[in-house]
Amino acid sequence: MRKLNHNLTEGNIYNSLLLFSIPFVIANLIQALYGTVDLVVVGLFTDTQGISSVAIGTQVMQIVNGLIIGFTMGGTILIGQYYGANKKEDTQEVIGTMFTLGLIISLFIMIFMWVITNPLLNILRTPDEAFIDARKYVTIASSGIVFIFGYNAISAILRGLGDSKRPVLFIGIACVFNILLDFLFVGYLGMRASGAALATILSQGISMVLAIVYLKKNNLLSYLKLNNFAINKEKVKKLFKIGFPLSLQEVLLWMSFLFIAAIANSMGVAESAAVGIIAKFETFSMLPPMAFSNALAALVAQNVGANKLERAKKALYISIFISLACSLLFFLWAQISPQSIIGLFQGDEDVKIAGSKYFKSYSSDYILVSIKFNLNGFLNGCGSTTFTMINGIASSLLIRIPVAYILSIYLSKGLIGLGVAAPIASIISIIASTIYIRMGKWKKHKLED
Repeated sequence: MRKLNHNLTEGNIYNSLLLFSIPFVIANLIQALYGTVDLVVVGLFTDTQGISSVAIGTQVMQIVNGLIIGFTMGGTILIGQYYGANKKEDTQEVIGTMFTLGLIISLFIMIFMWVITNPLLNILRTPDEAFIDARKYVTIASSGIVFIFGYNAISAILRGLGDSKRPVLFIGIACVFNILLDFLFVGYLGMRASGAALATILSQGISMVLAIVYLKKNNLLSYLKLNNFAINKEKVKKLFKIGFPLSLQEVLLWMSFLFIAAIANSMGVAESAAVGIIAKFETFSMLPPMAFSNALAALVAQNVGANKLERAKKALYISIFISLACSLLFFLWAQISPQSIIGLFQGDEDVKIAGSKYFKSYSSDYILVSIKFNLNGFLNGCGSTTFTMINGIASSLLIRIPVAYILSIYLSKGLIGLGVAAPIASIISIIASTIYIRMGKWKKHKLED
């Protein structure tokens, strides 16, 4: 049997963090290509309305993705802590419970999304020209929620056990299929947003199935045996204790982005398309800090389980430094040549002008999230997910949205005011997390049996 797991509590911490994080960066980069390829292909073969509809549709689906990713990240943290403490039976029970419960929940989410698509798009003030295509995108994409959960659950299990490499293989296969199917459905068959959504869910389904087949053929299913698939009440409580705050935080974070998109949508189709394009670029600019923070959470979870708290804290500082170095490049690009970024997505001149204004005020957040994400990753790995949830909700819903509305609408600053709100919210979040860590409360959240 090949080695499935890796102990992150020993060895050189720089090497452990870098080697474990690099596959996260690659996996997140490939996953970001999903929505981006959809947007680029739609931009090539349709029009501004098509770009706007896919941009809005993918933003809606990010709420679902956030819910699932938060839940499975809770599984990663629990698995990491139990594995770090060398408790194999508890590890198996968490995996079985997460899979069984997650599949049930994902089916309910799928039906719920079918019901609320129209009202949600109306709340977002989706432009009339883009409404029909946006509705088709969300409806079709929602049909693949089980596949989204399946891939993320398998990846979460492997990462909790210290394996961040194999998830890259699974998502890489999905991305290749997504690109091919996008050109088939959108370009050749002219299916517009519907084709982009169909390409996405089919590629995710292929990824999930191939991941299971690969693990089975290579005898890597020691933690994924069928008799482990059951719901353990005690593990459900712990999964919800850790995973629910993460899921809620992710959902509300992406909902805040939807409110921002709604403000942009009310300004016109060019502004809507510009903010949607920048949201796609944002997924790439935030890849390094997001990947390092996710890797940090798994590394910290194992070290907290092994009671190596100073090693966990040292990893935080290293992760912040590396993330800052990477994010600086995106910040400089957005400041120096914002129109070149908009041009990558085939935006017309009106979209380029609108996007440049938003970039100038917004892009400083690329630097700040390098700190914010890693602080959250560290605290999540410690089990302090309730604090990160409260902090995230406060900065997103109570600060960013009101500030964005006041500056962009009430004070008529437009997209410039909309962009300024993000760095303001990040600064306040960083201050809150720093105070929490200095108070030493993070040391009190190691999970007990």
